[in-house]
Amino acid sequence: MSSIGQYPSTIKAIQYTAVGGPEVIKLNDIEFPSAAPNEMLIRVEWAGVNFIDTYYRSGVYPVKSHPAVAGEEMAGILLELPSDPAVLEDPEFKARNFQVGQTVACITGPAFAEYIAKPWHKVLPVPAGIDTRTAAAVPLQALTVLTFVEEAYKAEPGDYVLLHAAAGGFGLNMCQILKARGVHVIGSVSTDEKAALAKANGAEFVIVYTKEDLIKRVGEITQGQGAHGIYDGVGKATWEGNFEMIRRKGTIVTFGNASGVVPAFSPMKLKDKNLKVARPVVNNYLITPAENLHYNTLLWDTVKSGVLKANIYKEFPFTPEGVATAQTEQTSGKTTGKLILKVAN
Repeated sequence: MSSIGQYPSTIKAIQYTAVGGPEVIKLNDIEFPSAAPNEMLIRVEWAGVNFIDTYYRSGVYPVKSHPAVAGEEMAGILLELPSDPAVLEDPEFKARNFQVGQTVACITGPAFAEYIAKPWHKVLPVPAGIDTRTAAAVPLQALTVLTFVEEAYKAEPGDYVLLHAAAGGFGLNMCQILKARGVHVIGSVSTDEKAALAKANGAEFVIVYTKEDLIKRVGEITQGQGAHGIYDGVGKATWEGNFEMIRRKGTIVTFGNASGVVPAFSPMKLKDKNLKVARPVVNNYLITPAENLHYNTLLWDTVKSGVLKANIYKEFPFTPEGVATAQTEQTSGKTTGKLILKVAN
């Protein structure tokens, strides 16, 4: 087993002590992670803040038990390779060319801790030249975009696609990637400032829904046909309107709960336009080692080619107050781009 350094017996971690609001976020001492034979040890330097973090904190998504280490996204330095000889000889493992000391990232929790141990096939090797700050800001939202545009609804060149919350971290990534694929992106945002940001990142049309009639404008832009596809991370508040803005044989991809969970509905709702609805989760596209390798390669190729650029909105400290403020600001709808935590001093 290759490794570097000596390790402490305990480490600091941000935990949720119960289901609740920001008050349940605490910084606690936990045991140093013990890596299983198929796992790799990582020293965390930066972590990404995401809406899904609040779903686990508030109980929308369950956790196994409390206290639970928070976070779903991190980047840091690889300290130890797996100890299982069978893993080290696995062709899928060898294809990644992991090296102790290299930068790696991960988008499966827990993540908000000074050190973590993860199964090797869930660890993303980061190309040379990309630092851990950038590596923590990109993967979860960008891999969500890439898997969704490949598998949930594959937007084709010339399609008109409506993107709700187009100036958020996910939205800006989606704008950039869809534009590069020749898609007509219609971005929905709440302010003029966000409209300018979405347009600068690739949205061809931007609708400020607080000033304009969103449904009417989408109809005008698409000559009354509606959008070929809708990507909706807002949830409850935009759900019903989607059915007015989608065209016949279109696809609605609902994936977030920013305004609340989408209500249950009958499949009969789809029949009038022969619609498709998808409710994907990124990690269910990243189950096998081959899937992880494919999308990790696509991710960093997209970054290195200049198609995708990190939009870091703000950094926060690795404290309960820092995490609470980050989550509160993100759910307020006033942020643009990515929020990150500085874990290592």
